[in-house]
Amino acid sequence: MTSARAGTFRSSLVRLLCAWICRTWGGRRPKTKRNLILLCTACLLYGIFVVSQVVHFLPQKPTQKVTVTQQSRNFVEQNTFYVDNSQPDGGALNNSPTLQPNVVYITLRSKRSKPSNIRGTVRPKKRRKSVSLAQNELGHSILQGIGKMENNLGAGSQKRGLSTHKFREPSLTILGDARGEMKHQSNIRIYSDSAPPWFSTADIRTMRFLADHKIHEIKQVPSSHAQLILFESPSKKKPVSSACQGTCGLVKRPLDMSEVFAFHLDRILGLNRSLPTVSRNFKFVQDVLPCPVILWDSTLSLPDNITQSSVKLKWGTYQNILSHKCWLNGKAPKADMGCPDIHHHEWSKMALFDFLLQVYTRLDKNCCGFRPRKEDTCVQQGLHLKCSDPWNIDLTHIIQRKQDSRRLVFIDNTGYFDRSEDNLNFKLLEGIKEFPESAVSVLKSQKLREKLLQSFFLDKVFWESQRGRQGIEKLIDVIERRAKILLTYINAHGIKVIPMND
Repeated sequence: MTSARAGTFRSSLVRLLCAWICRTWGGRRPKTKRNLILLCTACLLYGIFVVSQVVHFLPQKPTQKVTVTQQSRNFVEQNTFYVDNSQPDGGALNNSPTLQPNVVYITLRSKRSKPSNIRGTVRPKKRRKSVSLAQNELGHSILQGIGKMENNLGAGSQKRGLSTHKFREPSLTILGDARGEMKHQSNIRIYSDSAPPWFSTADIRTMRFLADHKIHEIKQVPSSHAQLILFESPSKKKPVSSACQGTCGLVKRPLDMSEVFAFHLDRILGLNRSLPTVSRNFKFVQDVLPCPVILWDSTLSLPDNITQSSVKLKWGTYQNILSHKCWLNGKAPKADMGCPDIHHHEWSKMALFDFLLQVYTRLDKNCCGFRPRKEDTCVQQGLHLKCSDPWNIDLTHIIQRKQDSRRLVFIDNTGYFDRSEDNLNFKLLEGIKEFPESAVSVLKSQKLREKLLQSFFLDKVFWESQRGRQGIEKLIDVIERRAKILLTYINAHGIKVIPMND
């Protein structure tokens, strides 16, 4: 029976019942019999209603199912992006069929909930301890791990009897054995035929090395680098420095995990001034959180004191050379300008990078441009009390390469994500009149979140250490808000956005 004929039949039946009820009610029948007839009629009407509802919800034709499925697929495709990376062994994809997908889909939400307040040096809540206690425990665990490693390797290296108080800021360097291919799954996850375009081939190769290769030997760095420990890979080449032979990596505290975030942000913005950095677990050290591992670059022009700079500058001198625009358009500055070898555009890149991450150790080591906390180094060392003469405050961590003195290299990029919008350090932007077009275009494109998620997904240990996407989204929320503030600052102060090609 078709739906039209069923509807006609139901209408006729209802009219017939109504006529019969009227005749029954108007006739001369006993009251009890009349009530019984009305009750039966009501039950019959209810049965008709139930049958009509069942017919209404019967399965539709197959073409309707296809339409709904297609609409759902269209919705998913409009709200997804692809994590597009290269194979772990760096080669092209095999054309043979595989059961594993070569693309990872991450669905983006339309709205973001307000993130919770988080520490700049992020760690899981279950590890919530004081900074000094965490550092001392890390130093003690590292010492135990080093002892086990030296015994297992039998390298003949002599223990140096280090005590835990020397590791108040524990930093290690690791080097792996670069010979041979990896026999285990890489911690740098790349699932397609190419890595994200902001990473170079050298970046991916170095990230895999730092994240996966075995540790061969551990050494203590001599002289002023006494707080550092090195792992070295054997190399027949002539040593490039007294600290490192071969390829090395500097291991920092778990509290400095924002160094990993800084490296990815640097590459996405097109600055390319920070050293490759990954997260790594150390199996020989018990109960220690993942640590950031940074490439040890022997070509850096490092001073004897690693906390200082390869170029001696005070804040007042820095402001003067900004006004002189040293080496702009390849023009050599006059001798009386006091210009260093650093190109003028390098300061703009550094200021933008430091503002987004709120890195203050380079341009504002005394914390004169914001309200510091008691945990900040400037407060612990009493430097925040010396802001009365800002023009004579030294800049720190201004580092160049020996063979390329025109460019800066960003080191010690520990950022702070818990600084509120009303306490941002705008002193970092003083004297800057131009910003790089490539970086500003990324901030304006509304693609920053998507690119950061793609980028962080490569580093498996970092992704998991931040509790997956949920924790990383909170960090990105902070950077996006600061990006909006920076763009407003650029418009309000008439700052130029210009190409700054190397």
